[in-house]
Amino acid sequence: MGINKVVVERMFIGAGCNRIVNNVSWGSCDLVAFGAQNAVAIFCPKTAQILTTLPGHKAAVNCTHWLPSSKFAFKAKHLGRHYLLSGDANGAIVLWELSNTERQWRLVVQVPEAHKKGITCINGIMFSQTDALFASTSSDSIVNVWELFLPSNVGGHCKLSCLESLSVGPKPMVVLSLAELPGNIGHIALAMGGLDNKIHLYCGERTGKVVFIHACELKGHTDWIRGLDFSLPISKYSLLLVSSSQDRVIRIWRMTLCNSQADSNISSNKQEISLSSYIEGPVFSYGSNSYQISLDSLLIGHEDWVYSVEWKPPFMKSEEGIVFQPQGLLSASMDKTMMIWQPEKTSGIWMNVVTVGELSHCALGFYGGHWSPNGDSILAHGYGGSFHLWKNVGVGFDDWKPQVVPSGHFASVTDIAWARSGEYILSVSNDQTTRIFAPWRSDKKRGQSWNEIARPQVHGHDINCVTIIQGKGNHRFVSGADEKVARVFEAPLSFLKTLNHATSQKPDFDEFQEDVQILGANMSALGLSQKPIYVQASSETSDKNNNDGLDTLETIPDAVPVVLTEPPIEDQLAWHTLWPESHKLYGHGNELFSLCCDHQGKLVASSCKAQSTAVAEIWLWQVGSWKAVGRLQFHSLTVTHMEFSHDDTLLLSVSRDRHFSVFSIERAGPDEIKCSLLAKQEAHKRIIWTCSWNPFGHEFATGSRDKTVKIWAVENKSSCNQIMALPQFSSSVTALSWVGLYNQSVDGLIAIGMESGIIELWSISIGRTDNGSSNKARGMASILVRLDPFMCHVSPVQHLAWRESEQTGDCEHMQLASCGADHCVRVFEVMVD
Repeated sequence: MGINKVVVERMFIGAGCNRIVNNVSWGSCDLVAFGAQNAVAIFCPKTAQILTTLPGHKAAVNCTHWLPSSKFAFKAKHLGRHYLLSGDANGAIVLWELSNTERQWRLVVQVPEAHKKGITCINGIMFSQTDALFASTSSDSIVNVWELFLPSNVGGHCKLSCLESLSVGPKPMVVLSLAELPGNIGHIALAMGGLDNKIHLYCGERTGKVVFIHACELKGHTDWIRGLDFSLPISKYSLLLVSSSQDRVIRIWRMTLCNSQADSNISSNKQEISLSSYIEGPVFSYGSNSYQISLDSLLIGHEDWVYSVEWKPPFMKSEEGIVFQPQGLLSASMDKTMMIWQPEKTSGIWMNVVTVGELSHCALGFYGGHWSPNGDSILAHGYGGSFHLWKNVGVGFDDWKPQVVPSGHFASVTDIAWARSGEYILSVSNDQTTRIFAPWRSDKKRGQSWNEIARPQVHGHDINCVTIIQGKGNHRFVSGADEKVARVFEAPLSFLKTLNHATSQKPDFDEFQEDVQILGANMSALGLSQKPIYVQASSETSDKNNNDGLDTLETIPDAVPVVLTEPPIEDQLAWHTLWPESHKLYGHGNELFSLCCDHQGKLVASSCKAQSTAVAEIWLWQVGSWKAVGRLQFHSLTVTHMEFSHDDTLLLSVSRDRHFSVFSIERAGPDEIKCSLLAKQEAHKRIIWTCSWNPFGHEFATGSRDKTVKIWAVENKSSCNQIMALPQFSSSVTALSWVGLYNQSVDGLIAIGMESGIIELWSISIGRTDNGSSNKARGMASILVRLDPFMCHVSPVQHLAWRESEQTGDCEHMQLASCGADHCVRVFEVMVD
């Protein structure tokens, strides 16, 4: 029976946020946008899931901005479309459209060279559903002001034009804010701040030829300006501007219209002598109006750079139809805290009323903070690519509680592996962490949702490869990093019980759970080894830090491993979910590059970076004793990928030297392995990046930088012959994974990942002869699905891995996991009918 239909659906995306200011934006549609390497990722705070990633940028995304933003959520309740602006490190700006009803995205306009250097901030305002204005600033010391005419219907054309290009001198501006001047519709104020420690105010008009003129400078900050935000008018004649700086101080500036009709109001205000009386600043004129700017308040409370400051979103009083601007500010700082500020009711002095943050020693501060559209939640993004969300759950009083958020790696994800029973995915990355993602089935509010449930390894080197030990016993994995030693980790008791909560199933580790005496792990002072915390020791209060009154290097606080009954937040993941390291495998002369384990869980193969035959050897390790039982020295350059055949009698390796090698593996005794080279062949014209065995036979596929995939067969365990070559692809092939189908006439599916980030699924038919050998003439391959670019990676696919399939009737349900250089881990549901 042939394949009738293949359906691929997105199940999960895990990704960290680019570590840069202005990268995150919370829109009035209640979705959060952020840059994840070259993609713009969209996540829903209510479900804590990343919904999609938007491909279109060719460099890292530096900043995002919604139109309308959360500040104008009161206007956007019935909007059919929302728009998102994103800017990248190459100076390109992209405008995206989200259809609210269909939840479909499309790329509307792309300006490839909006700036000559990386864009650092975008800020805009919408005047109507089809009319908007936004400004962008860049490291090229240019601030551009753009006019945007949006389509009136879904899928319509959009008109974008640059109204003004302002040169700001040798010191670039890094933050912008736009607002309409009080008292005059059509007059626009543009505030910008940057490396010269001053706030520059420009004014312009929407009507006619727009010319922005420099109105004034606001001095006071003693370091770079990092945050600016205009409020909505707090009265008919005044507007507030808040600024934050690396000098750790927040300043509130008041802009007041000085026309005669407002003079009486101003004079009466001046007569009120109080601690909140403002300090008069510059007066500037624009058109027929004059404006007085004064320093309203100085907020001191943060202990490190204040990267962002934002007014609480306005809301509309439904009974009156009047827009009300609340007196509330949110600031985020590198001191690991966010603060909410409000004026004290009697004196009017601005006070810090709420402080939230990460007290963990491993957090390094926040790059930005944002209000939700209704003002009941606040979101921060941190140095570790992580999100931190708090929601006010109090009724009649403030009670801010941390919430679950999406998480993921903040650097290239180098390898992934499924747990032996498919309960979770293990991923490793150049961000020096190993993470476990799993579907949390016990979460009744959201149904089954994927979350990061543990971070077994937090290392001091970039991690390049990982393999999970198969077979019976406790969960174990081996990881290899930019060091000469491979490390073996074993699951602690806290993780086993957490996994049981996540899967809501009877645990399959009853037989060995009683033998696990390790509760968790502690990080060493240098961040390389992870030491076990024993069950009996956890209940004892050790006073090791005070022993003999000696001061030691190991002043890192102990982890507190606990059983998690709901998806963890970043503070728990970063420190309390470590696995203890059980063994180190010494032998290689260079940094580890590839690892694989056989299907019985008895052998692990490892390789390292190499430029000579002596260093490019493959080491075989016996699981359990962890002795080196074999060294295979047949390649001349780095072995890039290895895999055992499904009966564990053959080991396949591919290399930068463009050759593949097939080794025969024979177990002569409990501690003795006989290895012999069965075949070695130059298979491609460029580096071979990847390989994968047929689960039902001794055929295998190889993928190369030469943009080809070739299928080979091992004949009579003595030689290798090429069966077929797939048509040349448009990009280098960087990842392959072959899965078998039980009720189909074909020999399985091959998932092919490319340097462009695209993933394709192909069906393979070997066409065996009567004696069971492969027939070159009968071999067939055909493409089944080319995944939509909105589902795929935007950078090279690093690894692909199939989970064991589940059969329901005539349909097979499979899950395909992928990881890429775009910081993403993805899981797809594949249904074959």
